[in-house]
Amino acid sequence: MPKGSAALTKARREEIVQACARLYETRSFREITLKEIGEQTTFTRTSIYNYFHTKEEIFLALLQQEHEAWNQDLAALCQSHTTLTAEAFAEALAHTLEKRTCMLKLMSMNLYDLEANSRLENLAAFKREYAATLAALQHCLEVFFPAMTGEDRQAFLYAFFPFLFGVYPYTTATEKQKQAMDLAHIHYPRYSIYTITKSLVAKLLQPFQ
Repeated sequence: MPKGSAALTKARREEIVQACARLYETRSFREITLKEIGEQTTFTRTSIYNYFHTKEEIFLALLQQEHEAWNQDLAALCQSHTTLTAEAFAEALAHTLEKRTCMLKLMSMNLYDLEANSRLENLAAFKREYAATLAALQHCLEVFFPAMTGEDRQAFLYAFFPFLFGVYPYTTATEKQKQAMDLAHIHYPRYSIYTITKSLVAKLLQPFQ
């Protein structure tokens, strides 16, 4: 780790992660290189290695930030309402996720690579944030659906979080994928992250309102 203040270290890590995020908006994980990420920063490319050892560690930090942002939205959801119906909660939760396209894309397409090629301390930091996300959503269920038992909440989480790993591919397709589906005569319904999430959550929570 380079010499300097903790604030400088945090700022430089943030700059690297945001450079990665910008590239990921239009490029695939496979296409993006450490060199390209470095070219988007204000310091030398080799300095990146003082903060991240691999490209995967940068993307893992980006995924961690996405979870942090989602946690804040979940906390705000609990604080801004006292009661919500299953339908209203499903709408609100779906809105928090439609802003997290980057998170869902990374979870569905690149998570195993990120975890396999990151140092243990970086992976543990991400897992702590992931655990905080689980806890934040569970707290929402406790607030808005008091009829749910601990087993009910656990069942919801184990249905909802695996769903998160697959929702992105069902709502986003490349032109090549669309052409292939046309040639295979497969109907491709156009559903959004919001629409699919709202439908699932409303059905899961309907018995508890």
